[in-house]
Amino acid sequence: MSSEPLKTISFITGNANKLKEFNQIIGDLSSCKIDSKDIDLPEYQGESAEEIAIEKCKTALGILNSPVLVEDTSLCFNAMHGLPGPYIKWFLKKLKPEGLHKMLAGFEDKSAFAQCIFAYGEPGKEIQLFVGKTNGKIVEPRGSRDFGWDPCFQPDNFELTYAEMTKELKNTISHRYKAADALRNYLVNQK
Repeated sequence: MSSEPLKTISFITGNANKLKEFNQIIGDLSSCKIDSKDIDLPEYQGESAEEIAIEKCKTALGILNSPVLVEDTSLCFNAMHGLPGPYIKWFLKKLKPEGLHKMLAGFEDKSAFAQCIFAYGEPGKEIQLFVGKTNGKIVEPRGSRDFGWDPCFQPDNFELTYAEMTKELKNTISHRYKAADALRNYLVNQK
């Protein structure tokens, strides 16, 4: 009796914290194996985060010609009509969490949402998107500074920022959790 080897999906990321968090959320999958590849994909610009995720996935597919998974994360300020959005990486690099908080100093509305989009692609098939969104607000940074903008994002119905939460709690409510959960369900039910 021969069994087929598990399908391997390459998660394209060089961010060790992102990979660790993803693995904690997704857990073991009986239907496939997920490894990571650190491929420097272009930083696409586009009208929407979905459009950017699709382009990143197409590029990764073109390089590897095998199943790939890419992630695009956004932090969107409602007072700024969704900015910085998918460009948060560059804002964070220059401003740090303290500067992100200060960007809203002139606005009464401090509400925001964190969004994660996983784009999954296989050669010859349509790219699938899995979107997770968590509403919250931008606050003065609190907590550990070891993971991006977590210190200045406080999810709705919580008094803690992502950075003040245990990883276990964050990984049950976050935008990444919601998108990864939808992805996990898709992969487990895929024939």
